[in-house]
Amino acid sequence: MPLEEYKRKRRFDETPEPAGKVETKSTHRFVVQKHDATRLHYDFRLEMEGVLKSWAVPKGPSLDPADKRLAMQVEDHPVSYFDFEGNIPEGNYGAGTVMVWDLGTWQPLSPVPVEGKYVPGTEAEAVAMLAKGDLKFRLHGKKLNGDFAIVKMKGRRPGSKGNEWLLIKKHDDFEVEGYDIDQYDESVLTKRSLSEIAGDSGSKEWTSRPATGRGKLKAAWLANAVAKLDKKRAEEKKAEKDSKKLAPKKKRT
Repeated sequence: MPLEEYKRKRRFDETPEPAGKVETKSTHRFVVQKHDATRLHYDFRLEMEGVLKSWAVPKGPSLDPADKRLAMQVEDHPVSYFDFEGNIPEGNYGAGTVMVWDLGTWQPLSPVPVEGKYVPGTEAEAVAMLAKGDLKFRLHGKKLNGDFAIVKMKGRRPGSKGNEWLLIKKHDDFEVEGYDIDQYDESVLTKRSLSEIAGDSGSKEWTSRPATGRGKLKAAWLANAVAKLDKKRAEEKKAEKDSKKLAPKKKRT
């Protein structure tokens, strides 16, 4: 997705948000931005081909190989978007609080493992793997490390735009069984929590154009992606509440 889609959604005469450009060199950085918008999600971005290739991950990345995280591919973002942290005012596209949850560098991996292990690949291999829909890479971050793959889903659900991928952790020394992303709510840049950033008047604010129909559609993707999760959590909370009601009360002595 070119930067034209990113620019179409924003009016740069009204916002300090970077217009950006396609860079001539790629330094293979990555960033994960925690974004409390219409629904809380994580934006996973890989610097590649002069832009940030971007996916919205409703449940966030995981270090547990058993987790297959849904990742909705969104428009490419400019590299200058890399370290944004702050609040996007209500009524604007993407309104909400943004945290730089993790950052570092990434390394493309060869699509063919050697003796059962993935070895460093080339930029050309990475471009080809992304186009094919199966990109393997290694992260060197503050929170995320080790080998990952992001794989495009082949089966399209009714109403799907064909932008559904899965972000998967590979088995290696950095895997964490039962990984709980919720326990890590701190910016790697400022050490602030999401709530602290939200209430910090010193945070940078963007003023962008009101959300268009296409912007709302993006929120709908996330809503559909996490609907089942929300329902499951509600059922679990109800079951827990009901069990407490049925539990025999302890007699006072």
